[in-house]
Amino acid sequence: MPKTLIEPFRIKSIEPIRMTTRAERERLLAEAKLNVFQLRADDVLIDWLTDSGTGAMSSRQWGAIMEGDESYAGARSFYRLQQVVQGITGMAHFVPTHQGRAAEKVLFAAVCKPGQLVPNNCHFDTTRANLEYAGVEAVDLVIAEGLQPALIHPFKGDIDLARVEALLKSDGARIPFGMLTVTNNTGGGQPVSMANIRAYSALLKRHGKPLIMDVCRFAENAMFIKMREPGYEHTPVKDIAREMFSYADGATMSAKKDGMVNIGGFIVLRSDEWLDAVRNDLIMMEGFPTYGGMAGRDLEALAVGLDEGLDEDYLRYRLRTAEYLGERLEAAGIGFVKPTGGHAVYIDARTVLPDMPVAHYPAWALCNQLYLEGGIRGVEVGSVMFGKRLPDGTETFHPMELVRLAFPRRMYTQSHFDYAAEVIAEAKQHAASVRGIRIVKQPPFLRHFTCECAWVE
Repeated sequence: MPKTLIEPFRIKSIEPIRMTTRAERERLLAEAKLNVFQLRADDVLIDWLTDSGTGAMSSRQWGAIMEGDESYAGARSFYRLQQVVQGITGMAHFVPTHQGRAAEKVLFAAVCKPGQLVPNNCHFDTTRANLEYAGVEAVDLVIAEGLQPALIHPFKGDIDLARVEALLKSDGARIPFGMLTVTNNTGGGQPVSMANIRAYSALLKRHGKPLIMDVCRFAENAMFIKMREPGYEHTPVKDIAREMFSYADGATMSAKKDGMVNIGGFIVLRSDEWLDAVRNDLIMMEGFPTYGGMAGRDLEALAVGLDEGLDEDYLRYRLRTAEYLGERLEAAGIGFVKPTGGHAVYIDARTVLPDMPVAHYPAWALCNQLYLEGGIRGVEVGSVMFGKRLPDGTETFHPMELVRLAFPRRMYTQSHFDYAAEVIAEAKQHAASVRGIRIVKQPPFLRHFTCECAWVE
């Protein structure tokens, strides 16, 4: 077979991209207060802000939409999706929500109490915010290798079991459950090994604690296990996914990722211990338990999307796409989290802007520069997203300054990636002219979404 890995699909419908000039982008970014979240999508050439809900649905999914049952209670679309989810996860109880952060909000509201703490490899932004809003401390315990962008390690998303055990011994009474994010979005889309999932589950059980997984990219994680973990080379990805879920007591999912849909999410639980509380909160926050904030047509699209997201030809292409852009950046001397993850490439901003102080937010500055150079919208995963302004006016900073370029599923072609590689290389060449930023207005939670910034003079 040829070495070129082609897209395992044909394009049936297109959406035009509006081209912009550098002068236009300078004006548009200024109007957005130097925050790419505030840009209009029509003013973005390549939109890699997120892979959440931004991909293209298949003809099978569009056909399934026409089958949607919009009944308020007991819709057949719910039971169809429930059967699919139970088949993948092996868990008895399925609770739909309109997206992942809603699943987190509902579950944490039902289970958590102020003063508790929850260990995880790394909490992503909404997970952390939902816990902190409930008065719970979110503790990141990823292995040391997971905080070293240039280091090659097959499973940099693994949680540090020794540190978890120490925390269970010192603060076990405060821990309602342990979490694990697969893949680890904060740390570069890095996978978690089956051995680590198994061992973490066993450790928690010895201390009487359940394991809740954040599984929005479970299919990508399963494919990495197949490709990298000895003993799984010939195991179907669907079977790997089932084994991953077998070690968990519950999970939250933003189905807008590996569910291959534009909206949707869910909670699954193995036992019914928390079920009544979860469903009661669901009714208050999202809707009746058989629609949970989703339209029947979206339940149908998700039932198809979960199957398509586990297709190995698609997953092989998906992971290779990130690897390809990584190879182009390596050739240009640009550092990134290695090896590349499944849904994104994470540029190490400190390799592009080595002289910019962290107080000037180098990853945010580079994110702005990519838009100015070529109309590319990425997202900062650094000290704006995960740092905090303390009451005394000082700041906390994140260990890594990353720019995540997250790829919508089944949307962009190789030429888009080649263009992006050229733009990123240009940004590096002009690094001396890149200005840092300062935050002039921010909310108390999730400040990166709405903060207003100005250039450092």
